Amino acid sequence: MTISIWITSVRSRQSRVSWDVNVGIERSLELSNSDALVAEEMEAFAQREVLPYASSWDKAEAMDPEVIRSLSKRGWLGALAPEAYGGQDMDPLLWGRFCESIGTASSSLLGLPTVHGMAIQAIARWGTDAQKETVLPMLASGEAIGAFALTEPEVGSDAANVQTVAEATGSGFRLTGRKRWITFGNIANWFVVVARLEDKPTAFLVPSTNSGLKITPVKDMLGFRSAELANLHFENCEVTEDAILGRPGFGFSHVAGTALDHGRFCIAWGCVGLAQGCLSASMEHAQEREQFGKPISEHQLIQRLIADMLVGTRAARGLCLEATALKRAGDPRVIMETSIAKYYASQHAAKASRDAVQILGGTGCSSEGHVERYFRDAKVTEIIEGSSQIQQLIIARHGLMQHRKEKRKKATNP
Repeated sequence: MTISIWITSVRSRQSRVSWDVNVGIERSLELSNSDALVAEEMEAFAQREVLPYASSWDKAEAMDPEVIRSLSKRGWLGALAPEAYGGQDMDPLLWGRFCESIGTASSSLLGLPTVHGMAIQAIARWGTDAQKETVLPMLASGEAIGAFALTEPEVGSDAANVQTVAEATGSGFRLTGRKRWITFGNIANWFVVVARLEDKPTAFLVPSTNSGLKITPVKDMLGFRSAELANLHFENCEVTEDAILGRPGFGFSHVAGTALDHGRFCIAWGCVGLAQGCLSASMEHAQEREQFGKPISEHQLIQRLIADMLVGTRAARGLCLEATALKRAGDPRVIMETSIAKYYASQHAAKASRDAVQILGGTGCSSEGHVERYFRDAKVTEIIEGSSQIQQLIIARHGLMQHRKEKRKKATNP
């Protein structure tokens, strides 16, 4: 395996990566001049309009509606929607840079384009023309917020075993059950809900205004405290026949698969941003804080922590770029590479945040700065959109399967 990487800053209006790796194709990634300018604007937005307020949102356990309006006004919230429905069909690399920039400032806010995009991707891929025409323009403009409802009180990692039930009524379906920890569910207007229809996981589009749906805010979470989490209670929740998204039985394998792949992509890039935030805070503090007559940055044990943080962040970014290249190419291997990127990036973000707290000491434990929030949010990224343990199972099984294929190939073609 040979790897050659050349990256220039977004500020130089170009970002390019070329390499030849195990997936077997040579690719190059670059932002156009116009997209590079947008990436600069995204970074400036995150630093100017998000980071200074993120801790106050965290303490209030609520997202500021104004920052949501700002994202919508710039067209970023619904940027992944097809152009035909008012979106931008945003380039995956630019979207990744967006998630990284927001992730550096607020993981809670990152949760919004993540789940909103999950709904957009699911509808754009599996929706009927009528569903697309009705819902996508509202999601693209930010007039409405989308969310994804899969997790339940008794069902987390075993997501295919959802217990929420959909029963045929003659004129449509009746949903009964509960969903838990739904990111931005407290303010969402449309939910993609996975329920069992004749024992087949099936996705439904459900508006928040449905009289059979009760939404309860969730507070006092460890991290993502301003991500407007909610629990959903479906009781005699009547929906029409055209509420099914995709086909009966497609709810987990197809619709949820599309949504979760997008979610992992966003979280992976967001974790790169979070780790970068930890690295920046650590280097700044280490050069200013003096102990034993010199800056702590001159102590080798601190240097080791910073070196590990820097290398891990670059490695995580490289994995995200690999997944991005495959996503751009429409290569089906993107699903596995995205799982790998999400697994490594979230693991590294958690370690980087722990090390940042260690470097900052008491300051890192104080809510006066951002590091303690990074620490709490990073732990959550190891759980959402597929826990680290689930990613390990997926990655190992895929690796073993590929090994068996290669072994059979060599046996038949010595």
